[in-house]
Amino acid sequence: MQKIGIIGLGNMGMGIAKNIIKNGYKTIGYDLREECLKEIISHGGKAAKSVLEVGEFSDVVFVMVMNGNQVKDVITKLSPGLEDKGTIIITATITPEEVIDANRIAQEYNIDLVDSPVSGGLQGAHDGSLTLMTSADNKVFQDCKKILEAISKNIIHVGVNIGDGQTVKAALQSFIGSTFTAIFESLVLGSKAGIDGQVLYDVFSTSGVSSPLFKNCAKLIMDRKFENTGSHISTMYKDLGISMDLAKKNGVPMFTTSAAFELFQAGISMYPEGDNWSIVKLLEKMSNTKVEWKNNK
Repeated sequence: MQKIGIIGLGNMGMGIAKNIIKNGYKTIGYDLREECLKEIISHGGKAAKSVLEVGEFSDVVFVMVMNGNQVKDVITKLSPGLEDKGTIIITATITPEEVIDANRIAQEYNIDLVDSPVSGGLQGAHDGSLTLMTSADNKVFQDCKKILEAISKNIIHVGVNIGDGQTVKAALQSFIGSTFTAIFESLVLGSKAGIDGQVLYDVFSTSGVSSPLFKNCAKLIMDRKFENTGSHISTMYKDLGISMDLAKKNGVPMFTTSAAFELFQAGISMYPEGDNWSIVKLLEKMSNTKVEWKNNK
C-alpha cells in the first residue's frame, strides 16, 4: 500500500486527508497551523514537522494550498524528499502557467506531476465526491487512479498536457462565479418586490435552473449564514481572476464573468472575512431589502 502525503490541511485538504485515511492508506499531513496537525492525528494520520518530511515519508503527495507561489514553494521544499520515487498531485487551483512551472521543478528531481484541480466544495471534499479535472501522462494517470478514487466519484482525464486541468477549472469557475451572482441578484430582486424568500426558493428549486449549488447557496443566504460555511469569498475572487487572465490571453470576451468578478471584488472589499454569499448583503444595502424566508416588509 502506497504512503500518501497531504500538504495544506484547510477545509478542502482535511477532507482529502480524511478520505485517504478512510481508504486504508498510511497518511501524513503538514500545515502551518498547529490545530490542523492535531486534527489529522485525531483522524488516524501522522503530522509532519516540515514539508521535506512529507516527501521523505510519501510515495504520492497531494498539494492543496491557496495560490501558485505557495505551490512552487512547496514543491521546491518537497522534491528532495520525493526524488526518483514519487508523484505530486496538484489539487490547488492556480494558473496553467504556474502548474507548468511547478512541473519543471518536479522534473528536475525525476518526480511525476499530476495537474488535478477539484470542484465540489467542502461537502465534496469531506464525503469523497469531488469532481477532478485531471491532466497527466496516461501511465501516470493510471498509476494514480486508485488513489484518486479515494477522494472522487467523478475523475475526468481532461488531457495529457500539464496545465489542461487548470484551464478546464478556469472555465468552470467562470460558469460557477457567474451563476452565484445571478442567484444573488434574483433573490434580492424578488425580496425587494415583496416576495417571501420561501416562495422564491420553492419556485427556483423546482424550475429548470434548480441545482445543488442553488439550493445550498439560497438556504445559507436565507439562514443568514455568511461566514465559516467553507466557501470563503477570497477563494472565488482569486479563481475568477484566473478565469479573466485566461480570457485575456486567449482573446475571449467575458461580459458576464467580468461583471461577476467586479461584484466579487466589491464584496471582498466590504466583507473580507465573509463567504461568497456575503455579496448578498452588499446588494441588500444598495436595494434597502433583506433576503429571508419570510419577507417582513
